[in-house]
Amino acid sequence: MDLIDAIKAIDKPHVDDVLNRLYTTWGENLDPEHVLTEYPRPQFVRDSYVNLNGYWDYSIVKESSSDDNIPEISDGKILVPFSPEAILSGVEKQLKPDEILWYKRSLPKLPKTYDNSRYLLHFGAVDQFADVYINGKLACSHSGGYLPFTIDITDYLNRDEAKENTLVIKVRDTSDTSYHSRGKQTLKRGGMYYTAQSGIWQTVWLEEVPDIYVKELKITPEPDLKTVCITITTTQSTSVSVKIPGQELVKAPASSDAPEKHNASLENFSSDTRPINISENTDSHCYKFRFELESPHLWSPEDPYLYPLQIVAGNDRVRSYFAIRSYEIATDSAGIRRFFLNNRPYFLMGVLDQGYWPDGLYTAPSDDALIYDIKEMKRLKFNMMRKHIKIEAARWYYHCDKLGMIVWQDMVCGGSSYAKPVVTYLPTLFPKVFGRLSDGPAYYKTFSRHSAEGRKEWIEEMQNTIKYLYNVPSIATWVLFNEGWGQFNAAGATIMARECDDTRPIDQASGWFDEGTGNYRSVHNYFRPLAVEIDKNKRAFVISEYGGFTCHIDGHSSVDRIYGYKKYDTLDALGVAYYNLINGSIKPLIKQGLAGAVYTQLSDVEEEVNGLMTYDRRITKINPNLDGDMSYFLEDDVFQNSGK
Repeated sequence: MDLIDAIKAIDKPHVDDVLNRLYTTWGENLDPEHVLTEYPRPQFVRDSYVNLNGYWDYSIVKESSSDDNIPEISDGKILVPFSPEAILSGVEKQLKPDEILWYKRSLPKLPKTYDNSRYLLHFGAVDQFADVYINGKLACSHSGGYLPFTIDITDYLNRDEAKENTLVIKVRDTSDTSYHSRGKQTLKRGGMYYTAQSGIWQTVWLEEVPDIYVKELKITPEPDLKTVCITITTTQSTSVSVKIPGQELVKAPASSDAPEKHNASLENFSSDTRPINISENTDSHCYKFRFELESPHLWSPEDPYLYPLQIVAGNDRVRSYFAIRSYEIATDSAGIRRFFLNNRPYFLMGVLDQGYWPDGLYTAPSDDALIYDIKEMKRLKFNMMRKHIKIEAARWYYHCDKLGMIVWQDMVCGGSSYAKPVVTYLPTLFPKVFGRLSDGPAYYKTFSRHSAEGRKEWIEEMQNTIKYLYNVPSIATWVLFNEGWGQFNAAGATIMARECDDTRPIDQASGWFDEGTGNYRSVHNYFRPLAVEIDKNKRAFVISEYGGFTCHIDGHSSVDRIYGYKKYDTLDALGVAYYNLINGSIKPLIKQGLAGAVYTQLSDVEEEVNGLMTYDRRITKINPNLDGDMSYFLEDDVFQNSGK
């Protein structure tokens, strides 16, 4: 262990910093009249789509007893969906916990396609508490800064088409002054914690739907790698039909709790669809279909094949997609527990992705920016990205599905102020001693989880996160806790997560404080020689964070100060160190039982300059041709990967 490097890596807040004004290429060329115009929800697409991104009126005011009264909103214009702290918002002001951010805009003229049209207002994410007013009336209150929410605003709209409809949103954000989920946001940025952002940070849009419409969609590829179960929930009972275009579908075997029923509307909808298994719960308006595909085309990073899906429910039309693939932890021919993709052992070469941008903070400046990050990591021969304690915009997951990038999805951490010496520094230096601390009730305060309300809130958000992202083909693992930040009862949380989704492995505690019931033994190792640790519970072993090599590049960093785990002054020196780390440390461990590894990290973020790319994404620091095609981790002689 390099104790000097470890001590230097202790992060400190730098509240007086003025960050360099870095722009990505996409932010520099942003057209304010066409901001993130792509349909924001690729797995649940309708043709009726009105994008509400663009300039809105805003005001930031002190919180007061008269906060229920909508004030005059006149501070200026904010470019939605960029948070007021972001350069691209045009505001660049920090929303404080004792302040309120108000938004206002007029709604465009709404279409009228159906006799009984309903109008749904969708928010991708609003950080952290939002009250939504339509024409001065409170339509919805939502808490939580990372998950989407939808409001049926039909009954709040003016019936007189000559009258304007007005949308107002009131936002509060406690950031890291309370127990609510916040990820790496902090009001006192520095080190491994970054600039806090607030308000609307994902696309806002409107949809027209008929009076009976599809409310939820759940897609489950089954372990046999040929059957898919599709569950559709509607607002009221109606005829429902499903089509997988271009596929010959055969009848799935009947199950004891799903008696076969024939839905004649299927024959009218799809000429290549034969009768299938359908079960209907009329009380919940839930319809369950099971299809068996002939000669299924499996999804993998090397061959990311997606099946289109079309749903008709009464007059409602929804387009989606799915993939046939399976993820599990199983034993290989040598008796080693490994990650398996499609019933074959598959080594996960991962990279940590914070999802931060210098000009947009949590919000990527364009769809192309999201695509670039994924493609560049694939070019560097990574096949997995760990989305680190942030829930990303839905289109990012879509691009991972389409481009072939496996995702490890972290839950967003929260809790009161972290006791860093106990949960971060000591376990880093002495994991065998301090990394084994229990996360039970006696230690809730140690882990910043003494608030019962905060624990309840996190559980609900964890369950809702899994529900929200369940259909994403590329997500292979749920990561529940990271380095003890707000951790509590990880064993119980694992049980609850499996109840939500038993089709994916779970990384219960990434780093340390492992409770032994996840599918992985998951460690972080920045300062000690990398090694495979024998797990008494016979789980797969992953190094879920390592590396963190730093290289500061003038003109492409937020500050001159450097935070990271080992410093290199030139790109050549960094490249050699990276080459030696991968070839000398990671590759030999595969044969010993290493199932996956996550390099820190995709890009620099503020003073943390340990990225493979600079924060502005203009320079990739390592040369992908340093090791020929650098595909050794896909061709290791221990096993052959799916699709190779």
